[in-house]
Amino acid sequence: MGTPEFAVTILDRLVQNEANIVGVITAPDKPAGRGLQLSESAVKQYAVSRQLNVLQPVNLKDEVFIEELQHLKADLFVVVAFRMLPEIVWSMPPKGTINLHGSILPNYRGAAPINWAIINGEKETGVTTFFIEKEIDTGK
Repeated sequence: MGTPEFAVTILDRLVQNEANIVGVITAPDKPAGRGLQLSESAVKQYAVSRQLNVLQPVNLKDEVFIEELQHLKADLFVVVAFRMLPEIVWSMPPKGTINLHGSILPNYRGAAPINWAIINGEKETGVTTFFIEKEIDTGK
């Protein structure tokens, strides 16, 4: 699950390592630019180019989306730069849901951590990987 170019790097690594990717979840296409042409996320573009199954839910609690997700029977979800997941989603896979967050937590919890690190003039930063729990950007 992810949307921007930052998430494509991780998805590409999974593809290169021949992970069994049963689906890719990303944001719906949205109008962009002066002509308001529909624009696909970087993750969708990459996934389609690799013939991966793509889901683009508007509402992460939508019953149809939840059923589609359950039907995939994923053992593990990997989340990179995506919106907050409802518990019904992140608790679904038997092995859990891993999130890669673009900062060394607890610094820069929440959205746009890389942007905030740059704005604040950080000389050094990193990423944190953890299993998702109820609190935002916390976990094991």
